[in-house]
Amino acid sequence: MIHFDVLEDIPHYSSWVKIKPIKKGWSLDTKFYIENDAGKKMLLRISDISELKSKQMEYENIKSIAELGINMCFPIDFGICGRGSYVYSLFTWVVGEDAEVVLPRKKIEEQYEYGIKAGRILRKIHSIPAPPDQLNWETRFLKKIQHKIKNYEECKIKIEHDAEFIKFIRDNVRYLADRPQVLHHGDFHSGNLIISPDDTLWVIDFNRMDYGDPWEEFNRCNFSWKASVPFTIGQIHGYFDNNIPDLFFRLMALYVATNAIGSIAWAIPYGEKEVENMLAYAKIAYNWYDGFKTYIPVWYQFPN
Repeated sequence: MIHFDVLEDIPHYSSWVKIKPIKKGWSLDTKFYIENDAGKKMLLRISDISELKSKQMEYENIKSIAELGINMCFPIDFGICGRGSYVYSLFTWVVGEDAEVVLPRKKIEEQYEYGIKAGRILRKIHSIPAPPDQLNWETRFLKKIQHKIKNYEECKIKIEHDAEFIKFIRDNVRYLADRPQVLHHGDFHSGNLIISPDDTLWVIDFNRMDYGDPWEEFNRCNFSWKASVPFTIGQIHGYFDNNIPDLFFRLMALYVATNAIGSIAWAIPYGEKEVENMLAYAKIAYNWYDGFKTYIPVWYQFPN
């Protein structure tokens, strides 16, 4: 646990009247809710100094996204603290509740409209291209698939119908060819969206940003789907402005299946409960695609 004295050399630390640790989330960062003597609310992230380069790049990417005019946690400051031992990133605090909590309380039509807004936000984020020296997507993702399948085959815990998952993945890798690459949010779903008291949708938690096929971001649909099917469908419609290419569904199915296979070995270090969650996710994914007899999820029915 990082002690507060690590924060003392951050500019304006003396004006902070509330510093509260945040334990929620999967990030390796240590996070704090900050409030200063003027009532300004902020989010502080602390990382080890060994992550300086990656955190600086992350902060610069967040600044680029902030320039797009979307509702988000805006960057305030970045630097080194703890007498050179840590890196800090400071952001505005977004007031509201997680969308995954709020959505089930809303009318179906409202859930869908929030999805439309989320899809448009994601499309704006994807307007930032990947660096030109990025290895082509097909090569990158094929390596990822091989790694995930190898790790899965070496672990003792197995999902039902695993042979069908792996066959579907291998039968559909041809669709990876010639895909563009853009900046990813990295974990875009209803759990990382906030609905403010005035019903505005905000996006948070950019700490898993990377580059890749923009449509890979929809591999997190399972989290949004659990909260609201209309929202999930709305996100797809909003992203494509209702003009959805068939290739999108083929690639989304490939990414969901790959995630399901890869999630088992990933979950083991986090304990039995997380393994059970990932086994349940794999079962849901299998049912989504009717045992991979289709590449369009069975829930994609509302609204027309």
